[in-house]
Amino acid sequence: MAAVVGLIAGSYEQITFGYLVKPGENGWTAEPDFTHHAHTASVSVVAASERFVVTGSKDETIQVYDMKKKTDHGALLHHDGTVTCLEFYGTTHLLSGGEDGLLCVWGTKKWECLKSIKAHKGHVTSLSVHPSGKLALSVGTDKTLRTWNLINGRSAFIKNIKLNAHIVRWSPDGDRYVVVANDKLDIYKLETASVEGTLTNPKRISSVKFLNNSILAVAGDDETVRICDVGKLKWVCEFKAHETRVKAVDSLMVEDNCVVVTASNDGFIKLWKILLKEASLELESPTLLGEVNTTARLTCLALWKPSTVQEIAEKPAPEATTSAEILQELTRKKRVQITGEKVILEDESKPKKKKTDRGK
Repeated sequence: MAAVVGLIAGSYEQITFGYLVKPGENGWTAEPDFTHHAHTASVSVVAASERFVVTGSKDETIQVYDMKKKTDHGALLHHDGTVTCLEFYGTTHLLSGGEDGLLCVWGTKKWECLKSIKAHKGHVTSLSVHPSGKLALSVGTDKTLRTWNLINGRSAFIKNIKLNAHIVRWSPDGDRYVVVANDKLDIYKLETASVEGTLTNPKRISSVKFLNNSILAVAGDDETVRICDVGKLKWVCEFKAHETRVKAVDSLMVEDNCVVVTASNDGFIKLWKILLKEASLELESPTLLGEVNTTARLTCLALWKPSTVQEIAEKPAPEATTSAEILQELTRKKRVQITGEKVILEDESKPKKKKTDRGK
């Protein structure tokens, strides 16, 4: 792999660190690329697109950094409270969520807030965009899991999950998603919108990352990273990654190997090579490829891949616009009916009207 990959990490010390890493014969080497000190409070979340790096903070702002020009691109001011989650879809839009319960859609061309939705009655704790770019999931402190139609920007489904979940993530193929509450990991199927299995981590889960469609890396409030097979509902590997708790985990594929990237309170960002063998019940422990010491207490992590373009999300919107049509399209190959356990479907194809008594 000749392409350079960027490691982006936020910290309690308000600083965002950027490193460029590339593989070599004697492991991976990391060189400092930039530091960005635009926040006045700790960095809570970071996300990266092909062109921009964005960070959210307890200072209620979203800071934008231009990776092409290596300059500060300004701040986005809309949230009232900590910005808790950020995710790009394609190169044209950014989603943000915060403690104010808002879910905001930003256009990256002019960095305008295109839509602001009161998504949850409490905090928005996590969001995840479907690989198709048509749906998004969010969880919050109102104990609900909500599905959003990104074609028309409206709520599609509301599911009461009876727990304050703090992480939600789609699988790469979009057939599954995981919802995390404390140490519990619930695996959902798209076509049924119901839990197909549950795994419990020894510690509260801080970060998860799908390595492929069935293998998930889980970081918790300790020094260990655990890897599970969500299809078989089994833990298949665990390894000590850091000296203190692991705050974030990410990954990328390099040829036939998966490179797992971890960040910790101990200040280190580490890269691990792991060989994924889906047929096996157990995975071999990964090998350390390289590491970098930021000397800061890290809180979040993202990978910047300049050649990555999400082509699916860039395609023009299809004729399917209602949530029912989109879900039918996404599950058409399997010919499975959407049943939805305790899920409310809002028909957004028609505008809502106030009820009036016309004496009929």
